[in-house]
Amino acid sequence: MTETILLALILIPCLIIAIVFHEVAHGYVAMLLGDPTAKERRRLSLNPLRHVDPVGTLLVPGGLALAGLPVFGWAKPVPVMKARLNNPRFGMMAVAAAGPGMNFALALVAAVLLGLMAPLAGPINPDQPGVMLMAFTYFIGINVFLAMFNLLPIPPFDGSHIVEGLLPPSAARTYDKLRPFGFPLLFTLLLVVPWLFPQANIIENVVLPPVEWAMDKYFGVVNWIAGP
Repeated sequence: MTETILLALILIPCLIIAIVFHEVAHGYVAMLLGDPTAKERRRLSLNPLRHVDPVGTLLVPGGLALAGLPVFGWAKPVPVMKARLNNPRFGMMAVAAAGPGMNFALALVAAVLLGLMAPLAGPINPDQPGVMLMAFTYFIGINVFLAMFNLLPIPPFDGSHIVEGLLPPSAARTYDKLRPFGFPLLFTLLLVVPWLFPQANIIENVVLPPVEWAMDKYFGVVNWIAGP
């Protein structure tokens, strides 16, 4: 029970920070590119209460983490009005990329801080992590996973907006018609397909390999900063 409480005390702040900064990044970049909708609706605040979805931000990712499964979640989407962007096609791509980009940046900041603090905490031993290593490892992992997961080219994820912006206009219009089916498609790909065809698990086969590669690079930064 004590370990579960400790894990929850580590995970909840990590998840809230990762998701809130992700959403604010969307809104801030949209504002820079001509759409002040998020600012007008007071969604550029770092106050978690303006962004947190109790189910998507806390219950779902917390339950997945406690179950030892890959963590993902969502917040209340930051409102972006494509028509108000100076260049809607490029603007939607940039706004979409801002969220995952923020998560990668947060992971890098955490890696640098962990590397700076490591000499004070003793040798880094991933097999017997202390609270500090555990907290920073989860924070880095959550941010990297959220970034990679959101880059999947499946509506309504950020990756779908990036793909749509890269497609020729006619293909982009056809691709956009998939949006109403985004969540059923996501449910099918993440739950139904792996249940019917375990070898086709999209998270294990598509998302986790780049996440593990990125985690290795981030901990390379940690070790480089910490020194011998």
